[in-house]
Amino acid sequence: MKKFEIFNNFHNPVLVIDDSKNIVYKNKVFESHFKDFNSLQKFSHKINFYVDVCAISDDISAYSPIAQALASKEPYTAIVNYLSTQMKYYNITSFKRAKYSILIFEDITCNINLNKYKDENLRLTDKLKEVYNDYQNLLKTNQDTQNQAIKMILINKISNIIRESIDISKVITSAIGELSTVLNAFKAYYAGINTENSFKITEVYPKRKESIIGTNISYDDNTYAKILNKETVSSHCIKEYNEAKPFEAPVVRIILPIYHLDNLLGVIVLLSRQKRDLTAEINILESISAQLGNAIIQASLFQQINKQKNELQDTLKELKETQLQLIHSEKMASLGQLIAGVAHEINTPIGSIKSNNSIMSKLVKQIQDKELAEMFTETTRIDKIAIDRISNLVVSLKKFVRLDEEELQEADINKELDLTLDLIYHETKNKAEIIKNYSTLPNIKCYPNMLNQVFMNILMNACQSIENKGTITISTAIEKDNLVVKIKDTGKGINKENLNKIFDAGFTTKSVGVGTGLGLAISLKIIQKHNGKITVQSEENKGTEFIISIPIEHA
Repeated sequence: MKKFEIFNNFHNPVLVIDDSKNIVYKNKVFESHFKDFNSLQKFSHKINFYVDVCAISDDISAYSPIAQALASKEPYTAIVNYLSTQMKYYNITSFKRAKYSILIFEDITCNINLNKYKDENLRLTDKLKEVYNDYQNLLKTNQDTQNQAIKMILINKISNIIRESIDISKVITSAIGELSTVLNAFKAYYAGINTENSFKITEVYPKRKESIIGTNISYDDNTYAKILNKETVSSHCIKEYNEAKPFEAPVVRIILPIYHLDNLLGVIVLLSRQKRDLTAEINILESISAQLGNAIIQASLFQQINKQKNELQDTLKELKETQLQLIHSEKMASLGQLIAGVAHEINTPIGSIKSNNSIMSKLVKQIQDKELAEMFTETTRIDKIAIDRISNLVVSLKKFVRLDEEELQEADINKELDLTLDLIYHETKNKAEIIKNYSTLPNIKCYPNMLNQVFMNILMNACQSIENKGTITISTAIEKDNLVVKIKDTGKGINKENLNKIFDAGFTTKSVGVGTGLGLAISLKIIQKHNGKITVQSEENKGTEFIISIPIEHA
């Protein structure tokens, strides 16, 4: 029919079928894509749904995509595969105009295959990373094992020397001899404390260096301070002590303080020309220092271990907090880059589509065929609604991220909540009724993009906790110079056992692959960054309420 010849201008295959399932029109692109087409029935048999569709009737043919498209009274879209010599995938879009069904086929084979290749590439990349990490861990374990073996052998030797002899000179000489062997030192000695920053050499290894016995030595203020701090000092130096003559080339000097309780007894000094990382050896030296004291120092070492343990726990806590901040920053940075790229990629074709839609709207008025004019009028109207929806969604996404807001910004929290609700509408629309109890609020200084992250985490959790249908109530108010946001749901709630853990990093009650246990932990840090508080009240099978309180004039 001539009135359908306009479809020859389409880049996609178009098929027009009347109510009697007769082929009324095929455009040239359709004939190019489906050269083996000879009847609608055979054509339908070659097209299947891309995803499985459960049949609830004995008439299997009724569940073909073509049959579904013809039977649908509303615009219909399905992703299908075409069983030809080369597997192809199409996106079928159909709509009815009067007694005709118009089917438009979009070839998406490349997109689907590209996604498959991307998934496989990601899987292989992750596998490669896993193998590499295993390899690095194996190397580290091997190195640690070797260092531990050296440490244990040396400690056992010196322990045996201490047990077998009460001669302190023999004990020290044997100890510095063992240390010299392990550290490849060309000179080693023990110097006992005289006065403040003054030591006297009493034991030397090897014996040919005995001429230096009785020499008084001292160190620069920085080195002496480290000795007083019971630190093993490892450095490259020209002079081994203040009064010594300079070496021709720098050497590695290791100074090991020897303590009895809090009393400095002396130092062991080792000199080596071997330039290498001495981290592992320093650990060994610290263990030997403990062995060279008497049994009383064990109590002191025990206290030091406890102190180190507490410091490590504090450091670990700080690292976890830093990790959360880094995760959040990286997540938001990645999200911002992604959204910026997606917005750019979307805006370009949307602009073209919008322009074409405007042109089409003007051309429709020139179509004399009333039926065809009505059909295109409706099509352009639907397209315009879709274009506006996409444009608004892009704007909302860009507002949500706002990575350029590194400083405090004036924001209306009610509007920020509405923005977040717009972005998760696809999650809430069929699951939860949103009840808004907003109060009139002043603008507050805050980090809006961070608060939006908090609102999204809590609202998504609320939606996921509702098993069938329920309500989510959002209330805002000013209470005692604080802006308070309450988010309450009618979900399954949180049991008492888990209630105190929900803000812990890594804790989640969701199944593997659904939750990471970082959302609420990051939310807590964000609220604390605003000098605010976040609390939770929950009862199993009745629901959960999160209460966020932020000072209006927070620093």
